Amino acid sequence: MNEKDLALKFQQVINKASEVVLDKKQQITLVLTCLLAQGHLLIEDEPGVGKTTLAQTIAKLVGLSPSRIQFTNDLLPSDIIGQSIFNRNDSSFIFKKGPLFSEIVIADELNRANPKTQSALLQAMEEGEVSTDQETIALPESFFLIATQNPKNQIGTYPLPESQVDRFLMSLHLDYISENSEVQIFLGENPRQKIDRLTHVITQTELSESQKSIQNVHIEEKIATYIARLLSYTRQHQSEYHPLSTRTGLALVSAAKATAFLNSRNFVIPDDILTIIKPVLSHRLAQQDGLPFGEKQVEKLLQKNPIPN
Repeated sequence: MNEKDLALKFQQVINKASEVVLDKKQQITLVLTCLLAQGHLLIEDEPGVGKTTLAQTIAKLVGLSPSRIQFTNDLLPSDIIGQSIFNRNDSSFIFKKGPLFSEIVIADELNRANPKTQSALLQAMEEGEVSTDQETIALPESFFLIATQNPKNQIGTYPLPESQVDRFLMSLHLDYISENSEVQIFLGENPRQKIDRLTHVITQTELSESQKSIQNVHIEEKIATYIARLLSYTRQHQSEYHPLSTRTGLALVSAAKATAFLNSRNFVIPDDILTIIKPVLSHRLAQQDGLPFGEKQVEKLLQKNPIPN
């Protein structure tokens, strides 16, 4: 299947997901952008606004097997990764895989877990594998982590360490839907029942082909130079901004290429950068101050460093 046909299939996913998750077409598009760029996504918002529903809807439409982990303050790393169990028959240990070994993992309320449990995800997010007592085991090829976190003012939350925040390619928040859309939900079918009836639009092979196609999307030197200058500016003004890493620049490039792909282009334009710059930078610039603060930081950064035409 050619790249334009693949891009059209992702547009179908966006349209079908919008029938379940109302008023959130932009956020749905960003989730797929992150998936195509082979990154991981952080969603920050109040409880009950549809974070988990969004993640489950995407999982169903792209045909990947999901698992959901509810993070609590007493959750242990072994509850996520798995653990070795002694086999009395041959006096050996057998590793029993945990819920992390899924294609799409929904880490619900990640910042309710203690720092030790949070850090159990670091290797998985960076390298796509986990180390056990006996060996290193690869996660599924399409491993995609969608983590939700509550705002920092919620009771019982632990801030995510900088190293973990930086491993999320993108972040977003949902906000509340419109009053009319809420009425539709109250009068209509439960969104969970709608999810159960969904069937996949994209196969795993098509997803893999699309992710590989992203790598062939062209980015001009002037756009790459702009990204490098943006990172450098934050490092030179550390009293105003958290300094951004090279990983951040690579995230901007990957997300911009995925955006171009979704728009049936094989080259990046400045508008692609404008589309993804907040989702890529907000959580990195905010750190522990929350996404709304991070978005204001991005706006301030763009005023100082406008995107070239």
